[in-house]
Amino acid sequence: MNFIKVASACPVTKVSDVEYNLSNIIICAKEASSNGAKLIVFPELCITSYTCSDLFLQDTLLKRSTEGIEELLLRTKDLDTLIAVGAPLLHKSTLYNCAYILFKGKILGIVPKSYIPNYSEFYEKRWFTEGLGMTDKLVNLSFQKDINFGTNLIFSCNDFNYGFELCEDLWVTIPPSSYLSLMGANIIGNLSASNELVSKADYRRDLIKNQSARSISAYIYSSAGVHESTTDLLFSGHLLISENGGILKENERFQRDNEIIYSLIDVFKLNSERMKNLSFRDSSKMVNMEPKIINFAYDDTKIKNFDRIIDKHPFVPSNQHERELRSREIFSIQASALAKRFEHTGIKKAVIGISGGLDSTLALLVIVKTFKLLNYPKENIIAITMPGFGTTDRTYNNALALCRELGCDLREINIVPAALLHFEDIGHDKNIHDVTYENVQARERTQILMDLANKEGGLLIGTGDLSELALGWCTYNGDHMSMYSVNPSIPKSLVRYLVRYVAEKESSKEVTDTLLDILDTPVSPELLPKDAKGNITQKTEDIIGPYELHDFFLYHFIKHGSSKERILFLSKEAFKDDYTNEEIEKWLDKFMWRFFTQQFKRSALPDGPKVGSISLSPRGDWRMPSDASPWK
Repeated sequence: MNFIKVASACPVTKVSDVEYNLSNIIICAKEASSNGAKLIVFPELCITSYTCSDLFLQDTLLKRSTEGIEELLLRTKDLDTLIAVGAPLLHKSTLYNCAYILFKGKILGIVPKSYIPNYSEFYEKRWFTEGLGMTDKLVNLSFQKDINFGTNLIFSCNDFNYGFELCEDLWVTIPPSSYLSLMGANIIGNLSASNELVSKADYRRDLIKNQSARSISAYIYSSAGVHESTTDLLFSGHLLISENGGILKENERFQRDNEIIYSLIDVFKLNSERMKNLSFRDSSKMVNMEPKIINFAYDDTKIKNFDRIIDKHPFVPSNQHERELRSREIFSIQASALAKRFEHTGIKKAVIGISGGLDSTLALLVIVKTFKLLNYPKENIIAITMPGFGTTDRTYNNALALCRELGCDLREINIVPAALLHFEDIGHDKNIHDVTYENVQARERTQILMDLANKEGGLLIGTGDLSELALGWCTYNGDHMSMYSVNPSIPKSLVRYLVRYVAEKESSKEVTDTLLDILDTPVSPELLPKDAKGNITQKTEDIIGPYELHDFFLYHFIKHGSSKERILFLSKEAFKDDYTNEEIEKWLDKFMWRFFTQQFKRSALPDGPKVGSISLSPRGDWRMPSDASPWK
């Protein structure tokens, strides 16, 4: 599934003691390999240690460093792991600060540091020369000839394409990793020696996150540790693994023992994001050099222990504070978009059908917020409850209570007489509870709302959500239609949190109590008759499957273009404690069938605001033929 395990390591070192440093580097490399890591990144100049200063000009240290690289190759030749280790290179009487890329007893390539810092506490130019612009060179060592040397090296094994830079390279205006990513590298390693100052770690972390986002890559960062010289500076051994703007793993700095962090990188996701991002592709036109591709082959890239956490609810932030911020922002987007539509049309009334369910509740809350923004009286919100054959007392009473508590113009129109007359008109037996029985009610309600909006000079606000649109769980020209829709890019799993946010943060006790009971009510269109005790008999998730599964399927299908096989794999990992494999497979089949066969409904959607990265609007985000064959 194109996952690869990577590691960032900080070994214990002694300044200028190559033999000691080498022993700990080998320990870390072997441990990482035994744990399944296919790449391990070590700190800058860790063979010698970074803080050797004028000792770098001593022949003894340079010879021992080269011998150390040879010994490292010998001791790691049986490891199925790409090793990036820092050491100096003396080439044609010029000294370079380099990343040596090792694999199975060979140096695949050597990458020089492009930018040499020489300001404040740094004075590397006293010893090293920048490698900026160094491409397509070959260097010789006593034990290996014709080694690729340059800043344009990409080490490739199938879809895993590695590029490397060193420390200061990340801090410049255009880091070398930007060019490497545009030339195909999707995993970047940074061998660093970044000293600690107050708040520097925060800035460093932000740099790494931003660079991984800008380059749509994984970024593996390793910095020198506390055992470097403390004559003037202190290093902390900061280790980070980032992927496309997020931190996957980070260590606790200032450790005194060998330390390794690990993470699984989702290369499929990175490649998918790059494929969709036209700006990323266009940026490649600015690259004026060709990459030097160095191919190598792992023995095995299967993940034996899949320990990456797969978010079960990708639309919903797991952190409560972040969830509250997201909810507030989404409400602002919805309300601001709706306010613009009211201002543009000059309309000062809203019409909405209220069922006592989640979606219409959320839409009503958005309308109330919009009217507050526009200083429109809440009495101009015409809320219509339309009891039918399946309406239960619970949803009916919640609908009434909510509208009264919010101060809306509440009206009731019972659709049963009209539905019965329509059954008679079209010759349908009222005792046959089929799709006709259900859709007659849905379309009757929409007709009432449309006509009442015309009569009152109001704007009919739609309530359907993203999950329903993905599954086509709406009646064509029924609840499918409105004059403006406010929930079309909000999945059902997020609708719940938005309603809960209003209940907990922005409501009176009376409104909160009603909203909490609505949240506790099973999702249902209530189109089939209730049971003898007046309870809901038609529960949506019993028919089409759990919405949390469908939202997960939808996210990965749209966001990353994931295959059915990949979605199934991720689902089984994410929901292994909640559903059996058979249940997941069943509902994924249902999702695929419904998503493909219901496109015709999405092709005729009313206007509505996009609030997240996934939308099924036929105008902006999703264009699909209505007659495409479902994928099996």
